Amino acid sequence: MSKERTATALAELVGIPISAGTVAAMTARAATDLEGFLAAVRDLLAGAEVVGADETGLRVAGKPHWVHCARTGKYTLIDCHPKRGTAGIDALGVLTGFTGVMVHDAWAPYDTYTTATHQLCVAHVLRELQAVSDAAPAGTWCWATQAADALVALHRLSVDAATTGTPVDPKTLVAHTRALRHAAHIGITQTSPWGTKFMAARHALACGLIDRETDYPRFTHDPRVPADNNGCERDIRMIKLRQKVSGCLRTLIGARQFCAISGYLSTATKHGIPLFPALVHLAKGRPWMPATS
Repeated sequence: MSKERTATALAELVGIPISAGTVAAMTARAATDLEGFLAAVRDLLAGAEVVGADETGLRVAGKPHWVHCARTGKYTLIDCHPKRGTAGIDALGVLTGFTGVMVHDAWAPYDTYTTATHQLCVAHVLRELQAVSDAAPAGTWCWATQAADALVALHRLSVDAATTGTPVDPKTLVAHTRALRHAAHIGITQTSPWGTKFMAARHALACGLIDRETDYPRFTHDPRVPADNNGCERDIRMIKLRQKVSGCLRTLIGARQFCAISGYLSTATKHGIPLFPALVHLAKGRPWMPATS
């Protein structure tokens, strides 16, 4: 909620008049008290084996800014920056020099972090393949449908292996991988980089499945790695809801404070800490801290 709505809600809850300025002061103090927490989470993420990374747009002071997120199943770090590319990613302080597996969509700036191993988000590419399939004439075979079916089968194969505690069947893995590769090659021959904008995008999609054929199905060989980056999207969803409900934030300082508190609450929730006790600790100037060992 906006600070005005938060002040109204708190006033009705505790029966004491509270101004938006008081809420702003409390927010600023809370964000300052989170400096140690943010530093600890940043170090934990930088040393993690697998990290998801994502970004989303946010209007701040009437101009487009970008919220950057790095996360694992236990930790969330969120910050706001005027730039979407490597300047904003570097400012988050996690991926520079990162040597684990980075899970992300196929956005080019993430590929500049060459010390990391990459897992491209299967959910993203499935949405792109679905768009191609939907545009195909009814009743006709489409390369994108076969590619999507192969990716879904690979994901199901890895999930079944994890559920039963058995290794992925190598023959089935090879069969689905071959089907994916063949579909992508056909997609390359049926599209062109020199056609319409949509044709060029479809050509790039097919080429990407070949060029990054080890990065899309990496999850089939490494059980630590998720097939998609949906965790990041969940962790930054509150940012989009904040903008939808209360509009843009007025200052970059305020946006960064909101992001810091959001990351704190997300991390606390992942550790089984209820939101209200986490907020009480923060309001008292003693924020909950994750174990660092």
